[in-house]
Amino acid sequence: MELIADVLMSAGAFGAAIYCYVLSGRLKRFSALESGMGGAIAVLSAQVDDMTRALEIARQAASGSAQSLEGLTQRAEAAAARLELLVAALHDLPEPGAGSDTRPRFVRRRGPRPDMEAAE
Repeated sequence: MELIADVLMSAGAFGAAIYCYVLSGRLKRFSALESGMGGAIAVLSAQVDDMTRALEIARQAASGSAQSLEGLTQRAEAAAARLELLVAALHDLPEPGAGSDTRPRFVRRRGPRPDMEAAE
């Protein structure tokens, strides 16, 4: 019985040694920087850094555009308020043809007459 237990234990130890050898080979290929998964991880890490920088630049550009757009919106609102006042002022003007005389009136003033003397 001891012999069978020793054979089974040595077979288990041999199986564990083979398993460790296979895992060692896979780990070496995984961690190689030139090829394998390690290289892919290094490339992806560099791409993430580049995308982070590009995102920060885009965020700053968007912030500047938002501030510019806010200023333009305020100017447009001020212009709209002035236009509303002008339109309201136009409503106060009389309608054309609403008066009895549609001809324009001209007022002529005479200058002082040289032959008349001023009263003192």
